[in-house]
Amino acid sequence: MTKKNVLVLCTGNSCRSQMAHGYLKKFLGDRAKVFSAGIETHGLNPGAVAIMKEDELDISSHTSNHVDEYKGIDWDFIITVCDHANENCPFIPAPKAKRLHHNFFDPSKVDGSEKEIHEAFQKARNEIRDYCSEFAAREFS
Repeated sequence: MTKKNVLVLCTGNSCRSQMAHGYLKKFLGDRAKVFSAGIETHGLNPGAVAIMKEDELDISSHTSNHVDEYKGIDWDFIITVCDHANENCPFIPAPKAKRLHHNFFDPSKVDGSEKEIHEAFQKARNEIRDYCSEFAAREFS
């Protein structure tokens, strides 16, 4: 069976797309090659790394990549995880790709106490985990 190529796209490929990347790798295993990218690169968000570690997923070796780095890949799925990337992404030629969009709020924009910031990352992580689990069950069953 040929592995499907899945691209998760966000603005800076630092937080939400990285979390989705981690969960999709977990839920899809060897059924897909999962990539994440941004329309910009902002580096890996330490809060995203920490909140994923709480759920026993290590994304610390992920890198923040620009979508142009993946030109030529034959995508099966392109998933945007923020409105900005969905509205501003350059055209990605992928005639057979199923394009999906879900806007997850950005926990890195939350300003507050440590507890409030942690809760924001936890909320985003849990919503992303649920979305990725449902995607894997729906598209790869």
